[in-house]
Amino acid sequence: MVVRDEQHRLPDDAVDRIFHALADATRRDIVRRTLGREASVSELAAAYAMSFAAVQKHVAVLEGAGLVTKHPNGRERLVRGNPDTIRRAQSLLDDYEHIWRGRIERLDALLADG
Repeated sequence: MVVRDEQHRLPDDAVDRIFHALADATRRDIVRRTLGREASVSELAAAYAMSFAAVQKHVAVLEGAGLVTKHPNGRERLVRGNPDTIRRAQSLLDDYEHIWRGRIERLDALLADG
């Protein structure tokens, strides 16, 4: 794989956690909601037709993937999206795009010569 910046390379297990977390629509929405501003878990739970405990589990998966951070504020837990992890995942996808575009260009060249 092409890696433009070794400092931003993600280990395979981290990539697996990120894309597993983003495979769920509710978790993607939680990330979207918390990238612009912090939100309490209670506030997030009010936005979904599921239990508070279910939202806590979604937040835990996102936190485990590094897509959000959670910190106490009095009795509440505030959740904040982590744009650095999003950028690192985007960089990985860009690397895959670069690989596939190169393969398609080589295939096109072979077909044009044939």
